[in-house]
Amino acid sequence: MNSLLKYLLILLGLISVIINIVLICLNSNRLPKCMSQQRQESLQVTHSDKSLVFADLTAEEYKSVRDYMWAEEELKISHSLTAKTSENFLFLIDLLLPRKADVLRYLDSSGPKPAREASVVVFYGEHGYLKEYVVGPLSGRLQHRDVTQEKYNTSQLPFTARTVTIGEYVQLFTLLNQVFKKLEKPLSESFGYIPQKRQLLPFEGMPRGIKAGDRKTWISFFRDYSGMYIHPVGFEMLINHESSNSSKWTVDRLLYNGQYFNTINEFMSKYEAGGLKKIVYKEIPNHASLKPRKKPSGLGPQQYYLKGKRFSVKNNQVIYLDWSFAFGLSSLTGMRVFDVRFKGERIAYELSVQEAMSVYGSVTPGMILTKFLDSSIGIGRFAHELVRGVDCPYAATYVDTYRYIDTNVAQRFRNSICVFEHDIGRPLRRHFSDFFHNGYGGMANSALVFRTITAIGNYDYIWDFIFYQSGSVEARVHATGYISSSFTDDGNLQYGHQVAKNVLGNIHTHFINFKVDLDIVGVKNIFQTKDMVYKEVPLPWMPSEKAKIPQLVEKQIKTEQEAAMRHGAKTPRYLHIASNQTNRWGHHRSYRLQVVSFAGDHLPESESTERSMSWARYKVAITKHKDAEQTSSSLYSQNYMWSPFVDFSKYIEDNETIVNEDLVAWVTAGFLHIPHAEDIPNTVTVGNGGGVILRPHNYFNEDPSINSPDGVYFGPGSESDCQYNKMACLEKDQCSSTLEPFTYHGFEGVMKFE
Repeated sequence: MNSLLKYLLILLGLISVIINIVLICLNSNRLPKCMSQQRQESLQVTHSDKSLVFADLTAEEYKSVRDYMWAEEELKISHSLTAKTSENFLFLIDLLLPRKADVLRYLDSSGPKPAREASVVVFYGEHGYLKEYVVGPLSGRLQHRDVTQEKYNTSQLPFTARTVTIGEYVQLFTLLNQVFKKLEKPLSESFGYIPQKRQLLPFEGMPRGIKAGDRKTWISFFRDYSGMYIHPVGFEMLINHESSNSSKWTVDRLLYNGQYFNTINEFMSKYEAGGLKKIVYKEIPNHASLKPRKKPSGLGPQQYYLKGKRFSVKNNQVIYLDWSFAFGLSSLTGMRVFDVRFKGERIAYELSVQEAMSVYGSVTPGMILTKFLDSSIGIGRFAHELVRGVDCPYAATYVDTYRYIDTNVAQRFRNSICVFEHDIGRPLRRHFSDFFHNGYGGMANSALVFRTITAIGNYDYIWDFIFYQSGSVEARVHATGYISSSFTDDGNLQYGHQVAKNVLGNIHTHFINFKVDLDIVGVKNIFQTKDMVYKEVPLPWMPSEKAKIPQLVEKQIKTEQEAAMRHGAKTPRYLHIASNQTNRWGHHRSYRLQVVSFAGDHLPESESTERSMSWARYKVAITKHKDAEQTSSSLYSQNYMWSPFVDFSKYIEDNETIVNEDLVAWVTAGFLHIPHAEDIPNTVTVGNGGGVILRPHNYFNEDPSINSPDGVYFGPGSESDCQYNKMACLEKDQCSSTLEPFTYHGFEGVMKFE
């Protein structure tokens, strides 16, 4: 009996296994897995290794250039990550972009591949100057040449123009620790300072002085909380660190609760004597914390690819339906794409971020003069790992980047670029026909997004290049992160709103500059404007009656100065880079520049620092392409604002002709930010951004998206027909997504001062 029961149980077990296998097979046919590695057969072009002409340097190339420069004995370059200001330091290695003409010959005419070279910046603390070099060819025996003279018309750059390095920060923090030992009692009583336990965290104002050659930095102090930027304590200090010898650095002024002191001793004596208005420390909750107030209770909508991805990323090239482009990430200027093609035709040679600038208002010294020029710190430098499912869709494709800036070894930043196709959430086009020929035709607006996010100090910028199936491209930025703030003081409500206890959110501008090198059917282009006027005309059937009707006004701009469209001035609403070729209907094939901006007022030109950011004068400026005019700003603009080595306005002063020339558009977008209570704890991206849309305008004979495989059309009685309506058969494509496990390594690349 026991044996019979035993065999019966075995038989039942086998039957159960068979039934489960059948059910799994049936369900797997109904619900197939969607592996992220799969890709639909929708790519219109194939990858080409020619994109590598624009590729960022590899880890091996960085190392070879570094080792070569270190081995040049006469340069005497320190190998230390925290090299002192008195030492020679290799600050930056980056790709040197080849000449455009050489690249076009290589891409289009089977010309020779341009030599691959690196740009190198060395801070010579031993001699008190800066120099730039070109090192290459990277594929052969390396050599270097000094290019400082040819780039900047001077044999050497002033030492005070340099970016503050990690090594200099270490020396600054050493000085601050020495000062804090003298100030321990007032710092403890006023701000709860406890050495090594409850610190005061520094935040710098920039520029570092009021004239060329200055290196005097106002440092404001904040509570030791996450989100320190909105916890000011009312204590600031002016440090003079002009000398390459840190033993000569001094504290030149102090600010305590709105009261200024010339020396530490003066402050201490008045504090001890009770001769000043004191701040009394109180514990407060951290209103800057981004830790959720409630535990997550759900999951928002997620996207995945029903039939696999319709784009491909290989090396530094992306292909998406009819689009293809090469990409890179400059340590200084950030995200950029090259050789942007739609249906095989080059639309743009380069689309890149150039500069991000903010100008602040305040009564406190740490912010009263502050004007941040982020490329001098490094926009791309701070592109850290993106968080799956938050910074980008979970199923996006992620790309690692490498860079060498303010370091002694090339650093890998995992997953610092993401690429994904995204349904914008509103149709690209549609029409429901209610009269006569009933029917529906439409198309989902699915576009490719190429993204990185940079976190420079308090602010985070989300950079997007978006490629639409209509042939349009959008360059867009959104700001988030923390506002900069100052301690409330008499009169400072003129410069912002109070957003927390003793915290003023300071008014500031954001200006973002993009370089748009459009090549419309080649490099011989013109610049056109279009707008409207109301014209009074007689009615053809009743000449005695008149009406005012909109009339098209077209104009061709012929010189650079005429094409410099200033903020505040009346600008034609349609701006075009056009070819001399026409479409089927006889109109110039062109792309329109449509600027999306809510920018504040630009700094007056009478201000001594304005020339370092003169690009921001212009909503759009059109110049003749020159390889020597590669960027609108420079590494040295932040700390040498008064005599900038790149003054964009000089690009326009020579007033060259722009008729049938290779044209570059420099586009400035931005927004005015008056901080408010809802910026606590964190500024949201909604409404805080700007950019430029490149839209085809008579470039095609019709909207190219009519050929998209995403189109939908049906009429009465054919609603369920799948031939022109894939939505009707969507259940056949249902599947469960297979996602990679969540990982994050972004803290590997943070700055360390030890």
